Amino acid sequence: MQPVGVLETAKATNPLKELLKFGQSVWLDYIRRDLLTSGELKRLIDEDGLRGMTSNPTIFEKAIAGGSLYDDLLSSLRSRTDLDAKGRYEILAIRDIQDAADVLRPVYDSSKRRDGYVSLEVSPHLARDTKGTLDEARRLWKAVGRENVMIKIPGTTEGIPAFQQAISEGINVNVTLLFAQDVYVKVAEAYIAGLEKYAAGGGDVSRMASVASFFISRIDSAVDAIIDTRLKASKDAREQEQLKSVQGKVAIANGKQTYEKYQAMFSTSRWKALAAKGAQTQRVLWASTSTKNPAYRDVLYVEELIGPDTVDTIPPATLDAFRDHGKPRQSLTEDLPAAYKTMETAAKLGISMKDVTDKLTDDGVRLFSEAFDKLLAAVEKSSKSK
Repeated sequence: MQPVGVLETAKATNPLKELLKFGQSVWLDYIRRDLLTSGELKRLIDEDGLRGMTSNPTIFEKAIAGGSLYDDLLSSLRSRTDLDAKGRYEILAIRDIQDAADVLRPVYDSSKRRDGYVSLEVSPHLARDTKGTLDEARRLWKAVGRENVMIKIPGTTEGIPAFQQAISEGINVNVTLLFAQDVYVKVAEAYIAGLEKYAAGGGDVSRMASVASFFISRIDSAVDAIIDTRLKASKDAREQEQLKSVQGKVAIANGKQTYEKYQAMFSTSRWKALAAKGAQTQRVLWASTSTKNPAYRDVLYVEELIGPDTVDTIPPATLDAFRDHGKPRQSLTEDLPAAYKTMETAAKLGISMKDVTDKLTDDGVRLFSEAFDKLLAAVEKSSKSK
């Protein structure tokens, strides 16, 4: 029989809260009106140590199309003939973002502006339009009017210059849809350049914050599909063995190498000059951390990327799973030679990470644009009289 108190102690140890001991902040990849109105968000902050939130068009589309939570506000906007579906969506999205930011404000204050953020995305239809992205980022930043908000800008070739300029104007940014290590480096360079310009203009860099959202599980989904096709066609036992050796491992290896680049980018003398003025690093944020393949552990992409100065934005089902049976450890800097071997083996097998990540970026832009169109259709439907 267990001594009294042992079970209580076990229950009192929340794996989600343990992540902070390893330097990782948990953000929730989800937003919905009732999360804010029911007190659930505050409970997640108090009990799970939640330190931020992210949203995207898919999340908002599901929230609006999936019930009547937004009917009251959309009904009240029916008489506004000056508003199209996008204008109506922005009113309800901004209300949610403002309310979430207000609930998270104590986290923002107590963490000295490191955490406590909620993200709002520019229209994905602007992903290939630098000026359009920047104009919308400025407009949304002003409309939300909260210090602890990040405007989401995609890390496309056209999005990165918009991001750099936004930082130079004092706008906090979450750079999203990152898959490739070389693109991540460009984003980190743009952040540093943007901060330098902001500081040169008299801006207080200690007030600035940004994250680089690096997508994880989609990498394995794409690479594993290539491996599965190759395994079916291969008659070579050696090749089959090599293919199987990298199955389900490329996404984590890619993330570990990216984190090494983060450490290098933010340890230069150029960066130290900004840090001396109070600048905070642009943390890597692990996105797409739910497990898509049922053969893999459901908390795989959380457990294997835990380390200092990182953020993990986790969807509700994965958050529940990690709370229940997650095993935190400092895994991000663990066994780096194995990560290098995985990436080298994949390259030798002819799996081009450039091809994979370019396609994932294009697919991501397309999928978010499609979700945005569905979102606007849901708003239009809900706005009409019943």
